[in-house]
Amino acid sequence: MEEVNYIKHLNGVFDQFSKDSRLNPTHISIYIALFQLWNSNYFKPEFYINREEVMQYAKIGSKSTYHRCIKELDHWKYISYNPSHNPFKGSRIKMFDFGTSGGQVVDQSCTEIGTSNGQAVVPINKQIQTMENKKNSSEPADFKNLESKVLQNGNKKVASVPNRDNLKTTKHKDYNQPL
Repeated sequence: MEEVNYIKHLNGVFDQFSKDSRLNPTHISIYIALFQLWNSNYFKPEFYINREEVMQYAKIGSKSTYHRCIKELDHWKYISYNPSHNPFKGSRIKMFDFGTSGGQVVDQSCTEIGTSNGQAVVPINKQIQTMENKKNSSEPADFKNLESKVLQNGNKKVASVPNRDNLKTTKHKDYNQPL
């Protein structure tokens, strides 16, 4: 079993991540989850994983996203992934060494599996939802007109911005009352 330098490996793989425009946060999250499991397995050359455990560590809720990203990490030579298709056995993972002076050679010519340029696509309904959220998150009317009121007052004493009380608390509190 080859010895792995934890810090050198992470520095090497993060350096590679910074150069690789194909990666998104989900790829990196899965890789870090796998790295933690590799560490738990004493950096054995190969180890077995449980999809639910990796998804939990990586904070991923979608099985299809998990499968797509882990297959891409394999395709791009960040890991070697051999799915078992057996729920009792687990899939086999081999982590490549990024901590050596030469580091792991990552194939930059490959794009996402099934796409032409590797660009992550955001569904149009997500873009519309984001635009509607921005439109609906406007300030209350009294804050909208504050600037115009300040400008109208000119050289008069300018009122300070009112305190926002989002919790709807009272100004006169009785601290003898239980919460």
